[in-house]
Amino acid sequence: QVQLVESEGGWVQAGGSLSLSCTASGGIFQVNVMAWYRQIPGKQRELVAAITSGGATNYADSVKGRFTISRGNAKNTVYLQMDSLKPEDTAVYYCNAGLRALATMSWGDYWGRGTQVTVSS
Repeated sequence: QVQLVESEGGWVQAGGSLSLSCTASGGIFQVNVMAWYRQIPGKQRELVAAITSGGATNYADSVKGRFTISRGNAKNTVYLQMDSLKPEDTAVYYCNAGLRALATMSWGDYWGRGTQVTVSS
């Protein structure tokens, strides 16, 4: 069964750095886009950054120049390096992957359970 497992988030002071990782596993045939989203209570989940299997990246304007998304050599792991963190980056961060499962051989959208990132001022 396909699952996306995120690393633990954490707490950091404003201006600090934190890194997240997410690995997709469990009967995967192919992974296309992997991404990080975040959500604050009461607000919609928003895209933070995305990366294609070819390495093309896309960032939310609010994190450009501060966050870096990358993928591992096996292409089923995605990383998010977060620098110069601000209190407004506090949110639950979710890993997302567009992938084709071996069981169905069809494309689907999969999510991790989310991990809390807290930035204090």
